[in-house]
Amino acid sequence: MMKKLFLFAVLTICLAQLHAQNAAQPPKTPLKIIVFGAHPDDCDLGAGGVASIYSSMGHKVKFVSLTNGDAGHQDIGGGELAARRLKETKEVAKRLGIEYDVLDNHDGELFPTLENRLAVIRKIREWNADLVIAPRTNDYHPDHRNTGVVVQDAAYLVIVPNILSSVPPLTKNPVFLYFRDRFQRPNPFRPDIAIDLTTVLAKKVDGLDAHVSQFYEWLPWTNQDLDNVPKDLVERKKWLMTAMEKRSSVSPEIKLVVEKWYGKEKAEQIKFVEVFEICEYGKQPSQDEIKRLFPMLPQ
Repeated sequence: MMKKLFLFAVLTICLAQLHAQNAAQPPKTPLKIIVFGAHPDDCDLGAGGVASIYSSMGHKVKFVSLTNGDAGHQDIGGGELAARRLKETKEVAKRLGIEYDVLDNHDGELFPTLENRLAVIRKIREWNADLVIAPRTNDYHPDHRNTGVVVQDAAYLVIVPNILSSVPPLTKNPVFLYFRDRFQRPNPFRPDIAIDLTTVLAKKVDGLDAHVSQFYEWLPWTNQDLDNVPKDLVERKKWLMTAMEKRSSVSPEIKLVVEKWYGKEKAEQIKFVEVFEICEYGKQPSQDEIKRLFPMLPQ
């Protein structure tokens, strides 16, 4: 009996070690995810959590800001602010294990021009994206709305050889998704996919924390909340965490989506999520395809 128990214990340890080795190995074919935002913090807000998960699993993520953010501050602007915000994105990339590009359009002046459309097509093709994430076209900020329009306009053209013929077209159309938002008109956000952030929300906040000019200066100023931002670096990060917990909470509507993907029992343990809507443009994924594109979901 003792010999059998010993052999069973050895077998259990070996299987655990093998599982750990397999989990640590990068995927044979990494997924390629590209996320577009209007400003150098928008991608982080909408998809910073899933980006950190993809990165930890060995997949490749690129964030792209369509403007340089040179208007988003109460005290500085222009080239000085653009340089500061670019530096912040480089720190985010380091913290999350991703790539981060910033295009040189002026903040507050983004339009759905042919030039911007071609720039987005180029980025998607060069990245050979499996998944493209962007804002919807109904939003309070014109840059956000126009980012949504530009990405939508690129959704089909990324596979058309005679459009931007200097860059080879994709051989398959990516799946396009929208970030979660609160806007109801002309149509509300539809939660299709919910990803559990309960154990990684702190990692997302660590990325957001690098955008000092935004989350501790500009955004609190616009909300008339600047005096409530803690001066201590540790305390202000806790303050940001509290705000992100509220933003990432599970509403009754979203809980139904969480239950769909994780099951009711697991859903009870999930406190924070990032949620996405499937765009009608681009590839329309099956449930199995969604699980392939989101390998952090239960398989």
